[in-house]
Amino acid sequence: MLNLNEIEKARIRIDSYIHNSPVLTNSTLNKITNAELYFKCENFQKSGSFKIRGAANAVLQLMPDELNSGIVTASSGNHGAALSMIASKLGLKIKVVMPKNTSKIKIDNVKRNGGEIVWCDSNQKSRDKILNKVIKKTKSTLIHPYNNKHIIAGQGTVALELMEKYTDLDCVIAPISGGGLLSGTICLIEGMNTKTTVYGAEPAEADDAYRSILSGKIEINDTTNTICDGLRAQLGSITFPIIKKGVEKIFTLDENEIKYSMRLIWETMKIIVEPSCSITLAAVLKNKKIFKGKKIGLILSGGNVDLDDLPW
Repeated sequence: MLNLNEIEKARIRIDSYIHNSPVLTNSTLNKITNAELYFKCENFQKSGSFKIRGAANAVLQLMPDELNSGIVTASSGNHGAALSMIASKLGLKIKVVMPKNTSKIKIDNVKRNGGEIVWCDSNQKSRDKILNKVIKKTKSTLIHPYNNKHIIAGQGTVALELMEKYTDLDCVIAPISGGGLLSGTICLIEGMNTKTTVYGAEPAEADDAYRSILSGKIEINDTTNTICDGLRAQLGSITFPIIKKGVEKIFTLDENEIKYSMRLIWETMKIIVEPSCSITLAAVLKNKKIFKGKKIGLILSGGNVDLDDLPW
């Protein structure tokens, strides 16, 4: 478990590389859910997602000899784009192992920032195999997308900004894939010693985190047939214990629920969000009895959407 001091130091370290993203409210969505919703809008963040926070915090702590051969990562898009942006600013070479079915906008984001893409199949086994080949061949330094304490500390700054502005939230809901964002949120809130409860949200079609909490061990997904292309990874050896200890509950949402929440945000808030982030609102809409009358922080994790391939 990371402590509050590590997250606060991360905030100072990455300050010049990120935006302090806005927190928005919406009266229509409050009426629909019968709750007070506070949306932490990382869809407005540099690189289009919260991932820039962890990427910056991790790279800025590498030693010079770790940077000589460049850096490498595996990503379904947002982490790769964020890491490529940081690498570009620092003059570093970067390779990104990406699934062949990654959305066009996320591919373009990586290329735009100078990242070299190495393709893999859309499953963890293929991703790990190709990643290990690249590391062996290039001697590049791996920046894991979530199973890295510096990544987690960086992602924890999202909740730090949110909780400093709204100190009396009843709960915070974060999307969960590999668990970096949710782990950082848990560590931050435990470090602040508040009574705020932390929930996770993930697609029913990639529900490994939900099943992992039930079984007490890391589960994997045999298939990841979900519109949430940013929520297809599995938990890591660092993130799982943090989440197992600190999460109140993980909600699973079906594809129609996710699409509906995404469209509802577009229509009512007039902002662009991707399915992987609208899932937090979907969790509230599906569980209105649990959240009735509550003050809820919802982390909108990103807004990288392929406008030529919308789900409606």
